[in-house]
Amino acid sequence: MCEAEIELSIVIPCLNEEATIGACVKTGLDAMRRLGLGGEVVVCDNGSSDQSAQIAESAGARVVFESLRGYGAALMTGIAASRGQYIIMADGDNTYDLAEIGPFLEHMRQGKDLVMGSRFRGRILPGAMTWSHRYIGNPILSGILNVLFRTDISDSHCGMRGFSREAYDSLGLSSSGMEFASEMVFKAIRAKLHIAEVPITYYPRGGTSKLNSVPDAWRHLRLMLMYSPTALYVIPGIISLIAGLTLLVVSRNYPIIFAGGLFMSLGVQTISLGLDATTFSHIDQPRSGDRIMEWLWRHFNLERGILLGLVAIISGVVLFGFSWQGWRQTAFDSVAYARTLVLSGVLFINGAQTVFSSFFLSMLGKSIHR
Repeated sequence: MCEAEIELSIVIPCLNEEATIGACVKTGLDAMRRLGLGGEVVVCDNGSSDQSAQIAESAGARVVFESLRGYGAALMTGIAASRGQYIIMADGDNTYDLAEIGPFLEHMRQGKDLVMGSRFRGRILPGAMTWSHRYIGNPILSGILNVLFRTDISDSHCGMRGFSREAYDSLGLSSSGMEFASEMVFKAIRAKLHIAEVPITYYPRGGTSKLNSVPDAWRHLRLMLMYSPTALYVIPGIISLIAGLTLLVVSRNYPIIFAGGLFMSLGVQTISLGLDATTFSHIDQPRSGDRIMEWLWRHFNLERGILLGLVAIISGVVLFGFSWQGWRQTAFDSVAYARTLVLSGVLFINGAQTVFSSFFLSMLGKSIHR
Protein backbone atom coordinates (compact mmCIF):
# COMPACT_ATOMS: atom_id res chain seq x y z
CA MET A 1 0.00 0.00 0.00
CA CYS A 2 1.49 3.34 -1.00
CA GLU A 3 1.69 6.20 1.43
CA ALA A 4 -0.95 8.25 -0.43
CA GLU A 5 -3.56 5.52 0.20
CA ILE A 6 -3.14 5.54 3.96
CA GLU A 7 -5.94 7.52 5.54
CA LEU A 8 -5.67 6.15 9.08
CA SER A 9 -2.83 4.94 11.27
CA ILE A 10 -3.54 3.16 14.54
CA VAL A 11 -0.57 3.65 16.85
CA ILE A 12 -0.09 1.39 19.86
CA PRO A 13 2.68 1.78 22.47
CA CYS A 14 3.78 -1.60 23.77
CA LEU A 15 5.81 -2.87 26.72
CA ASN A 16 5.57 -6.58 27.49
CA GLU A 17 2.04 -7.08 26.18
CA GLU A 18 2.46 -10.47 24.48
CA ALA A 19 -0.82 -11.73 25.94
CA THR A 20 -2.92 -9.00 24.26
CA ILE A 21 -1.00 -7.16 21.55
CA GLY A 22 -1.87 -9.64 18.81
CA ALA A 23 -5.59 -9.30 19.49
CA CYS A 24 -5.32 -5.49 19.52
CA VAL A 25 -3.58 -5.45 16.14
CA LYS A 26 -6.07 -7.86 14.56
CA THR A 27 -9.05 -5.93 15.93
CA GLY A 28 -7.68 -2.68 14.49
CA LEU A 29 -6.97 -4.18 11.07
CA ASP A 30 -10.38 -5.86 10.95
CA ALA A 31 -12.10 -2.59 11.84
CA MET A 32 -10.31 -0.74 9.06
CA ARG A 33 -11.18 -3.43 6.52
CA ARG A 34 -14.80 -3.34 7.63
CA LEU A 35 -14.88 0.44 7.15
CA GLY A 36 -13.16 0.19 3.76
CA LEU A 37 -10.15 2.18 4.93
CA GLY A 38 -6.65 2.33 3.62
CA GLY A 39 -4.82 2.08 6.89
CA GLU A 40 -2.06 0.59 9.02
CA VAL A 41 -1.33 -0.45 12.58
CA VAL A 42 1.99 0.77 13.97
CA VAL A 43 3.23 -0.79 17.20
CA CYS A 44 6.07 0.95 19.00
CA ASP A 45 7.89 -1.55 21.17
CA ASN A 46 9.32 0.23 24.20
CA GLY A 47 11.92 -2.33 25.23
CA SER A 48 9.82 -5.46 25.74
CA SER A 49 11.58 -8.48 27.19
CA ASP A 50 8.91 -10.88 25.92
CA GLN A 51 7.63 -11.75 22.42
CA SER A 52 5.42 -8.66 22.03
CA ALA A 53 7.22 -7.29 18.95
CA GLN A 54 7.21 -10.61 17.11
CA ILE A 55 3.56 -11.26 17.91
CA ALA A 56 2.54 -7.77 16.77
CA GLU A 57 4.41 -8.17 13.49
CA SER A 58 2.90 -11.61 12.89
CA ALA A 59 -0.56 -10.13 13.45
CA GLY A 60 0.03 -7.59 10.68
CA ALA A 61 1.46 -4.53 12.43
CA ARG A 62 4.46 -2.54 11.40
CA VAL A 63 6.76 -2.56 14.42
CA VAL A 64 9.13 0.25 15.34
CA PHE A 65 11.33 0.53 18.42
CA GLU A 66 12.02 3.19 21.04
CA SER A 67 14.70 2.57 23.66
CA LEU A 68 13.79 5.55 25.86
CA ARG A 69 11.25 4.17 28.32
CA GLY A 70 7.97 6.01 28.70
CA TYR A 71 4.42 6.13 27.40
CA GLY A 72 4.96 9.47 25.68
CA ALA A 73 8.31 8.45 24.20
CA ALA A 74 6.79 5.33 22.64
CA LEU A 75 3.82 7.23 21.24
CA MET A 76 5.92 10.03 19.77
CA THR A 77 8.13 7.48 17.98
CA GLY A 78 5.14 5.50 16.76
CA ILE A 79 3.33 8.59 15.51
CA ALA A 80 6.47 9.86 13.76
CA ALA A 81 6.79 6.51 11.97
CA SER A 82 3.11 6.38 10.97
CA ARG A 83 1.92 7.54 7.56
CA GLY A 84 -1.79 8.17 7.92
CA GLN A 85 -3.60 11.45 7.48
CA TYR A 86 -5.42 10.65 10.71
CA ILE A 87 -4.05 8.84 13.77
CA ILE A 88 -5.84 6.91 16.48
CA MET A 89 -3.83 5.90 19.53
CA ALA A 90 -4.77 3.15 21.97
CA ASP A 91 -3.06 0.95 24.54
CA GLY A 92 -1.83 -2.54 23.82
CA ASP A 93 -3.49 -4.20 26.82
CA ASN A 94 -6.93 -4.67 25.21
CA THR A 95 -8.65 -2.20 27.53
CA TYR A 96 -9.83 -0.22 24.49
CA ASP A 97 -11.85 -1.82 21.70
CA LEU A 98 -10.38 -0.77 18.36
CA ALA A 99 -13.59 -1.95 16.71
CA GLU A 100 -14.99 1.40 17.96
CA ILE A 101 -12.79 3.56 15.72
CA GLY A 102 -15.63 4.50 13.36
CA PRO A 103 -17.00 7.48 15.35
CA PHE A 104 -13.47 8.79 15.91
CA LEU A 105 -12.75 8.78 12.19
CA GLU A 106 -16.12 10.34 11.37
CA HIS A 107 -15.48 13.27 13.71
CA MET A 108 -12.01 13.80 12.22
CA ARG A 109 -13.38 13.73 8.69
CA GLN A 110 -15.85 16.42 9.76
CA GLY A 111 -12.98 18.68 10.84
CA LYS A 112 -12.37 17.87 14.49
CA ASP A 113 -8.68 18.17 15.33
CA LEU A 114 -8.71 16.00 18.47
CA VAL A 115 -11.29 13.34 19.31
CA MET A 116 -11.18 12.09 22.89
CA GLY A 117 -12.57 8.78 24.02
CA SER A 118 -14.66 9.09 27.17
CA ARG A 119 -14.91 6.11 29.48
CA PHE A 120 -17.09 8.06 31.91
CA ARG A 121 -19.66 8.93 29.25
CA GLY A 122 -19.50 5.40 27.91
CA ARG A 123 -19.19 2.17 29.91
CA ILE A 124 -16.59 1.00 32.41
CA LEU A 125 -16.91 -2.75 32.77
CA PRO A 126 -16.49 -4.42 36.18
CA GLY A 127 -12.83 -4.82 37.07
CA ALA A 128 -11.63 -2.44 34.35
CA MET A 129 -10.77 0.46 36.65
CA THR A 130 -9.94 0.55 40.33
CA TRP A 131 -12.31 2.51 42.54
CA SER A 132 -9.54 4.97 43.43
CA HIS A 133 -8.90 5.77 39.77
CA ARG A 134 -12.60 5.85 38.90
CA TYR A 135 -13.86 8.00 41.77
CA ILE A 136 -10.76 9.88 42.94
CA GLY A 137 -7.77 10.04 40.60
CA ASN A 138 -9.30 10.55 37.16
CA PRO A 139 -12.15 12.87 38.24
CA ILE A 140 -9.78 15.06 40.29
CA LEU A 141 -7.14 15.35 37.57
CA SER A 142 -9.75 15.96 34.86
CA GLY A 143 -11.43 18.53 37.12
CA ILE A 144 -8.16 20.37 37.74
CA LEU A 145 -7.41 20.42 34.01
CA ASN A 146 -10.91 21.75 33.27
CA VAL A 147 -10.54 24.52 35.87
CA LEU A 148 -7.03 25.53 34.84
CA PHE A 149 -7.74 25.52 31.10
CA ARG A 150 -11.46 26.40 31.16
CA THR A 151 -12.89 23.38 29.38
CA ASP A 152 -15.34 20.55 30.13
CA ILE A 153 -13.62 17.36 29.01
CA SER A 154 -15.01 14.41 30.99
CA ASP A 155 -12.05 12.03 30.66
CA SER A 156 -8.83 13.90 30.00
CA HIS A 157 -6.64 10.83 30.63
CA CYS A 158 -8.36 8.38 28.32
CA GLY A 159 -5.72 6.55 26.28
CA MET A 160 -7.89 6.13 23.18
CA ARG A 161 -8.04 9.28 21.10
CA GLY A 162 -7.75 10.39 17.49
CA PHE A 163 -6.23 13.44 15.84
CA SER A 164 -5.17 14.75 12.48
CA ARG A 165 -1.50 14.75 11.66
CA GLU A 166 -1.61 18.50 11.04
CA ALA A 167 -3.08 19.12 14.50
CA TYR A 168 -0.54 16.85 16.18
CA ASP A 169 2.40 18.51 14.44
CA SER A 170 1.16 21.94 15.54
CA LEU A 171 1.29 21.04 19.25
CA GLY A 172 5.00 20.32 19.64
CA LEU A 173 4.51 17.66 22.32
CA SER A 174 7.59 16.65 24.30
CA SER A 175 6.60 14.69 27.44
CA SER A 176 8.11 11.22 27.50
CA GLY A 177 6.01 9.82 30.36
CA MET A 178 2.32 9.33 31.15
CA GLU A 179 1.83 13.09 31.31
CA PHE A 180 1.99 13.06 27.50
CA ALA A 181 -1.80 12.54 27.66
CA SER A 182 -2.36 15.74 29.64
CA GLU A 183 0.08 17.75 27.55
CA MET A 184 -1.80 16.85 24.37
CA VAL A 185 -5.13 17.96 25.82
CA PHE A 186 -4.18 21.30 27.35
CA LYS A 187 -1.98 22.31 24.43
CA ALA A 188 -4.88 21.53 22.09
CA ILE A 189 -7.15 23.68 24.27
CA ARG A 190 -4.67 26.56 24.33
CA ALA A 191 -4.20 26.31 20.57
CA LYS A 192 -8.01 26.49 20.19
CA LEU A 193 -8.18 23.23 18.26
CA HIS A 194 -11.60 21.70 17.65
CA ILE A 195 -12.15 18.92 20.21
CA ALA A 196 -14.88 16.29 20.42
CA GLU A 197 -15.61 13.40 22.80
CA VAL A 198 -16.79 9.90 21.89
CA PRO A 199 -18.29 7.52 24.49
CA ILE A 200 -16.37 4.24 24.58
CA THR A 201 -16.32 0.98 26.50
CA TYR A 202 -13.43 0.31 28.87
CA TYR A 203 -12.48 -3.33 29.41
CA PRO A 204 -10.45 -5.12 32.09
CA ARG A 205 -6.83 -5.19 31.03
CA GLY A 206 -4.82 -8.24 30.16
CA GLY A 207 -1.38 -8.52 31.77
CA THR A 208 0.27 -6.32 34.37
CA SER A 209 -0.55 -2.63 34.72
CA LYS A 210 2.28 -0.17 34.03
CA LEU A 211 0.65 2.62 36.04
CA ASN A 212 2.27 4.03 39.18
CA SER A 213 -0.72 5.86 40.59
CA VAL A 214 0.81 8.52 42.86
CA PRO A 215 3.99 9.29 40.82
CA ASP A 216 2.03 9.36 37.55
CA ALA A 217 -0.67 11.59 39.04
CA TRP A 218 2.00 13.98 40.31
CA ARG A 219 3.63 14.09 36.83
CA HIS A 220 0.26 15.05 35.31
CA LEU A 221 -0.42 17.70 37.98
CA ARG A 222 3.10 19.10 37.83
CA LEU A 223 2.93 19.57 34.06
CA MET A 224 -0.52 21.17 34.22
CA LEU A 225 0.66 23.69 36.81
CA MET A 226 3.83 24.43 34.83
CA TYR A 227 1.67 25.35 31.85
CA SER A 228 -0.78 27.37 33.93
CA PRO A 229 1.28 30.24 35.37
CA THR A 230 -1.84 32.21 36.31
CA ALA A 231 -2.91 29.48 38.73
CA LEU A 232 0.61 28.67 39.90
CA TYR A 233 1.94 32.20 40.36
CA VAL A 234 -0.47 35.07 39.75
CA ILE A 235 -3.44 33.98 41.88
CA PRO A 236 -1.31 32.94 44.90
CA GLY A 237 0.67 36.16 44.45
CA ILE A 238 -2.47 38.28 44.56
CA ILE A 239 -3.70 36.42 47.65
CA SER A 240 -0.34 36.94 49.38
CA LEU A 241 -0.30 40.63 48.45
CA ILE A 242 -3.83 41.23 49.78
CA ALA A 243 -3.15 39.23 52.96
CA GLY A 244 0.05 41.17 53.59
CA LEU A 245 -1.61 44.53 53.02
CA THR A 246 -4.42 43.55 55.40
CA LEU A 247 -1.96 42.57 58.14
CA LEU A 248 -0.01 45.77 57.62
CA VAL A 249 -3.07 48.03 57.89
CA VAL A 250 -5.12 46.26 60.55
CA SER A 251 -2.61 44.90 63.04
CA ARG A 252 -1.11 46.87 65.91
CA ASN A 253 1.41 44.16 66.71
CA TYR A 254 4.92 44.94 65.45
CA PRO A 255 5.89 41.37 64.43
CA ILE A 256 2.63 40.95 62.53
CA ILE A 257 3.13 44.30 60.79
CA PHE A 258 6.57 43.19 59.63
CA ALA A 259 5.08 39.84 58.56
CA GLY A 260 2.54 41.78 56.50
CA GLY A 261 5.38 43.50 54.67
CA LEU A 262 7.01 40.15 53.95
CA PHE A 263 3.75 38.75 52.57
CA MET A 264 3.33 41.82 50.37
CA SER A 265 6.85 41.41 48.97
CA LEU A 266 6.27 37.71 48.41
CA GLY A 267 3.05 38.51 46.57
CA VAL A 268 4.69 41.04 44.26
CA GLN A 269 7.60 38.69 43.55
CA THR A 270 5.26 35.80 42.79
CA ILE A 271 3.12 37.91 40.45
CA SER A 272 6.30 39.02 38.69
CA LEU A 273 7.33 35.38 38.27
CA GLY A 274 3.88 34.68 36.87
CA LEU A 275 4.28 37.34 34.19
CA ASP A 276 7.70 35.93 33.31
CA ALA A 277 6.35 32.38 33.16
CA THR A 278 3.31 33.42 31.10
CA THR A 279 5.57 35.16 28.61
CA PHE A 280 7.90 32.17 28.42
CA SER A 281 5.03 29.71 27.92
CA HIS A 282 3.76 31.95 25.11
CA ILE A 283 7.14 31.56 23.41
CA ASP A 284 6.86 27.77 23.82
CA GLN A 285 3.37 27.70 22.28
CA PRO A 286 2.10 31.00 20.84
CA ARG A 287 -1.67 31.34 21.11
CA SER A 288 -4.29 33.95 20.41
CA GLY A 289 -6.92 35.12 22.84
CA ASP A 290 -4.64 35.16 25.89
CA ARG A 291 -5.97 38.21 27.73
CA ILE A 292 -3.02 38.47 30.11
CA MET A 293 -0.52 38.46 27.25
CA GLU A 294 -2.57 40.84 25.12
CA TRP A 295 -2.88 43.32 27.99
CA LEU A 296 0.78 43.00 28.98
CA TRP A 297 2.21 43.60 25.55
CA ARG A 298 -0.30 46.35 24.76
CA HIS A 299 0.82 48.38 27.80
CA PHE A 300 4.31 47.20 28.65
CA ASN A 301 7.67 48.29 27.32
CA LEU A 302 11.10 48.37 28.93
CA GLU A 303 11.07 52.11 29.56
CA ARG A 304 7.69 52.05 31.31
CA GLY A 305 8.83 49.18 33.48
CA ILE A 306 12.03 50.97 34.46
CA LEU A 307 10.11 54.19 35.19
CA LEU A 308 7.61 52.35 37.38
CA GLY A 309 10.44 50.67 39.29
CA LEU A 310 12.32 53.92 39.79
CA VAL A 311 9.20 55.68 41.07
CA ALA A 312 8.73 52.89 43.62
CA ILE A 313 12.40 53.03 44.66
CA ILE A 314 12.40 56.81 45.12
CA SER A 315 9.06 56.68 46.95
CA GLY A 316 10.46 54.02 49.25
CA VAL A 317 13.58 56.05 50.03
CA VAL A 318 11.60 59.26 50.72
CA LEU A 319 9.04 57.41 52.83
CA PHE A 320 11.78 55.65 54.79
CA GLY A 321 13.50 58.94 55.64
CA PHE A 322 10.25 60.54 56.78
CA SER A 323 9.14 57.47 58.75
CA TRP A 324 12.47 56.81 60.42
CA GLN A 325 12.73 60.38 61.66
CA GLY A 326 9.20 60.30 63.05
CA TRP A 327 9.57 56.85 64.60
CA ARG A 328 12.81 57.89 66.33
CA GLN A 329 11.09 60.95 67.79
CA THR A 330 8.43 58.69 69.32
CA ALA A 331 11.14 56.52 70.92
CA PHE A 332 10.30 53.81 68.38
CA ASP A 333 6.84 53.38 69.85
CA SER A 334 4.48 54.36 67.05
CA VAL A 335 2.51 51.74 65.12
CA ALA A 336 1.75 54.23 62.34
CA TYR A 337 5.43 54.97 61.70
CA ALA A 338 6.26 51.26 61.90
CA ARG A 339 3.71 50.64 59.16
CA THR A 340 5.13 53.30 56.87
CA LEU A 341 8.67 52.02 57.48
CA VAL A 342 7.65 48.53 56.42
CA LEU A 343 5.80 49.96 53.43
CA SER A 344 8.92 51.92 52.42
CA GLY A 345 10.93 48.70 52.44
CA VAL A 346 8.30 46.96 50.31
CA LEU A 347 8.36 49.81 47.80
CA PHE A 348 12.16 49.89 47.60
CA ILE A 349 12.72 46.15 47.24
CA ASN A 350 9.95 45.59 44.74
CA GLY A 351 10.84 48.72 42.80
CA ALA A 352 14.31 47.29 42.27
CA GLN A 353 12.79 43.94 41.31
CA THR A 354 10.52 45.69 38.81
CA VAL A 355 13.50 47.26 37.07
CA PHE A 356 15.29 43.93 36.73
CA SER A 357 12.10 42.10 35.72
CA SER A 358 11.41 44.71 33.05
CA PHE A 359 14.70 43.90 31.37
CA PHE A 360 13.94 40.17 31.55
CA LEU A 361 10.41 40.59 30.18
CA SER A 362 11.76 42.76 27.40
CA MET A 363 14.26 40.04 26.46
CA LEU A 364 11.46 37.44 26.37
CA GLY A 365 9.26 39.82 24.40
CA LYS A 366 11.84 40.03 21.62
CA SER A 367 11.57 36.26 21.24
CA ILE A 368 7.78 36.50 20.93
CA HIS A 369 7.82 39.18 18.26
CA ARG A 370 10.59 37.76 16.06
